[in-house]
Amino acid sequence: MSVQTLYTAATGINSLETKLDVIANNLANINTVAFKKDRANFEDLFYRHIRLPGTEDSNGNTTSTGISVGLGSRVSSTQTDFDQGAFQQSGNQLDVAIEGKGFFTVLDSNGDRLYTRAGNFGINANRQLVVGSANNGWILDPAVDIPQNATAITISPTGEVQAQITGTTELQTLTTIQLATFINSDGLEKLGDNVYRETGASGPATLTNPGTDGTGILRQGALEASNVEPVQELIDLITTQRAFELNSQVVQAGDQIMQLISNLRRA
Repeated sequence: MSVQTLYTAATGINSLETKLDVIANNLANINTVAFKKDRANFEDLFYRHIRLPGTEDSNGNTTSTGISVGLGSRVSSTQTDFDQGAFQQSGNQLDVAIEGKGFFTVLDSNGDRLYTRAGNFGINANRQLVVGSANNGWILDPAVDIPQNATAITISPTGEVQAQITGTTELQTLTTIQLATFINSDGLEKLGDNVYRETGASGPATLTNPGTDGTGILRQGALEASNVEPVQELIDLITTQRAFELNSQVVQAGDQIMQLISNLRRA
């Protein structure tokens, strides 16, 4: 019995170690633009059934309960919380926050589509809107080409991008930024650099103009902050530490029982 105790407690320690890693990553990204926090979900492992419920005892009576001993726990999944982060007004005309559902579509160096909530855009050497630090940045799709003589950029809540051109009073429409939505956003694969990739679990992306079909709208001059809540993360950290300590004590108790049994055999 004590040997099984060691293995069972070890599964708890291993699961809690993963949860600590998740909490650490959340806290490390507390200032990352549009970061979405994760949560570790646990599930119990299979059981050793000594007696099943509903069996007959020695007197022929049906038992109302059985005897089952669980064999530990494991992390079943890490789930991303896509709740809206707070808005931070920056005043930068190239900063854009999504208010509501949706992701910006960007292209990597191979032309593959990736998705991000981060709207801290910049302009690369080809005068295209980009986000992130990979290579020269992920290129926004559809591409937004900024004219050489543009003095100001305006991005409407519905995604229309316009430029003020030197020597003219009318705004020149460049393109419309679209947002991608997914049936299951939790199924997106995280790649780092604030980008996600579509998977079979997420379903295909649906591209629509901001403000239509349930997608969010755009807020120019603002950024979406991380949705990590420091107080809640610290509470989770403390409770996880205590649970880790308790499982460690179970390991110690199991070891002491094994020593006691070993001494009895020698006696």
